[in-house]
Amino acid sequence: MEAQLEAYCAYLRNERQVSPHTLQAYRQDLGKVLAFCQKEQLARWSALDIQHLRRLIARLHQQGQSSSSLARLLSAVRGLYRYLNREGLCSHDPANGLSPPKGERRLPKTLDTDRALQLLEGAVEDEFLAVRDQAILELFYSSGLRLSELTGLDLEQLDLSDGLVQVHGKGSKTRVLPVGRKAREALNAWLPLRALSNPPDDAVFVSQQGRRLGPRAIQLRVKAAGARELGQNLHPHMLRHSFASHLLESSQDLRAVQEMLGHADIATTQIYTHLDFQHLASVYDSAHPRAKRSKGND
Repeated sequence: MEAQLEAYCAYLRNERQVSPHTLQAYRQDLGKVLAFCQKEQLARWSALDIQHLRRLIARLHQQGQSSSSLARLLSAVRGLYRYLNREGLCSHDPANGLSPPKGERRLPKTLDTDRALQLLEGAVEDEFLAVRDQAILELFYSSGLRLSELTGLDLEQLDLSDGLVQVHGKGSKTRVLPVGRKAREALNAWLPLRALSNPPDDAVFVSQQGRRLGPRAIQLRVKAAGARELGQNLHPHMLRHSFASHLLESSQDLRAVQEMLGHADIATTQIYTHLDFQHLASVYDSAHPRAKRSKGND
């Protein structure tokens, strides 16, 4: 079973060309399934049936696994069994018809527009790290990039004269996004400083030694900016969420926001309509004369 799992991971890496992050997530999820099979003394993947898998899902849910994590695990199982069926190693899918327990829908955390402006309009010192970090923050918020898309960004993907950036998203899908005026200004200020570090490749964001910045380094810089400018925790995905929420609030064009975010399913994008409704409800409660509560007695 372990050998077949490793063969499937190699297939994902070499033929499907999934990202290292996705591959690691699938390996972890399927590792839990493999450990369950070994505990249940199931010697072949073909021996795992829907009752076994339902029991595993219930056990993980009781241990505190979220609904979204369990949905990802079931997706990983379906992918594995598609591969096993194609290879003639199995003839069923134990995840067929299974769905994870429903959990509370957690809305993504965002900055409101005033807080976003407060973050981005602080004074930028004419110094390598400050100018670079400003360009990172501006690009995240301007174009809604994923962390992996920003860390993998190369110079050839930027077209600042036309205000565009080409990114390679999940599933090796490419999309072209607009880059706002403030982000273009920040990038134009950064690129000459970048060149001074003599980078060995075309990475857009590099360290003072010229090495491409990794995800962890960017997360730490964004967190530091949030603590310094806002006095709160901040992570790259919060800037992406803020981009999507503010764009939808202004445009009301869900399909366009879906395309900019690179979501395969519009249902993923629809979560931002809930955020938008919360904003509208808040405005209504605070502004509408028939919504205000009386401070006196009825």
